[in-house]
Amino acid sequence: MKTTGKEIRSHCAVNYGVEIFGDRWSLLIIRDIVFAGKKTYGEFLKSEEGIATNVLASRLAFLEAQGILSRVPSPDDGRKDFYTLTEKAWTSFPSC
Repeated sequence: MKTTGKEIRSHCAVNYGVEIFGDRWSLLIIRDIVFAGKKTYGEFLKSEEGIATNVLASRLAFLEAQGILSRVPSPDDGRKDFYTLTEKAWTSFPSC
């Protein structure tokens, strides 16, 4: 995971996420997976925050490269990928 080299001020999960990712879009994608059950690029794109397509693609790639998301092709439609949180993601955030 990306670190800024500075001390984390609070170990609350929300603050920790902001400190590590420094990006609201990454946190909103994680929120959508956890609380809204979203799994696909198209579902993330429909979020009310209005993320741009290039930003969404970049954030998904970043989160996958960091080991936070895993991407699996849809068994029904090879053009779709399903994104899920990895075990690393679930264990990376301490509880508040």
